[in-house]
Amino acid sequence: MFSRLSSFAIRNVCRNQRNLKYITTLTCTKLPRQTVVTNYVQQQHCYSSNNTKQPTEHVVDSILDHATYERVCVETLDGLNDYFEQLLESVESIPDSDLAYSDGVLTVNLGKHGTYVINRQTPNRQIWLSSPTSGPKRYDFVGESSGISGKWVYRHTGESLHELLQHELQKIFETQKIEMDDLPYGGR
Repeated sequence: MFSRLSSFAIRNVCRNQRNLKYITTLTCTKLPRQTVVTNYVQQQHCYSSNNTKQPTEHVVDSILDHATYERVCVETLDGLNDYFEQLLESVESIPDSDLAYSDGVLTVNLGKHGTYVINRQTPNRQIWLSSPTSGPKRYDFVGESSGISGKWVYRHTGESLHELLQHELQKIFETQKIEMDDLPYGGR
């Protein structure tokens, strides 16, 4: 079919997949057994909320490349691992608590309070959280594409990973002040 056409253009092909919009411009030219694809643009709409109840829309161009995604995930999970390690050592009121971190999966067992599992999901470039309180959530990175600054945001509520953990853990560790803003990609 394409052999009869010397060139063709497909512009603004849109599709929705898990609320992500892919806006693509393709320009293909007939070359000997080769097709050239140029100008791929990807936009993602994420929402965050301030202290008001209405979400604010952010157009994010920070779909991280693989290497940057891996670096940001490692820094985030290492920071959370160190924080939980210090937290569990300083509090003796939770018997049977345990912490495990291996191959991008952080498991925090808080005894009778349940188990948190935080892991990277490389194909989707997300971090997933399984919480005994709020259930499963998938977090997208919102920030610069270089990964220098940003945070992991649950796009349905606009709440960041660190904000949710801080809120839920404060109820468990009532006497301990839970502060995660200074962790890598914690919001500051």
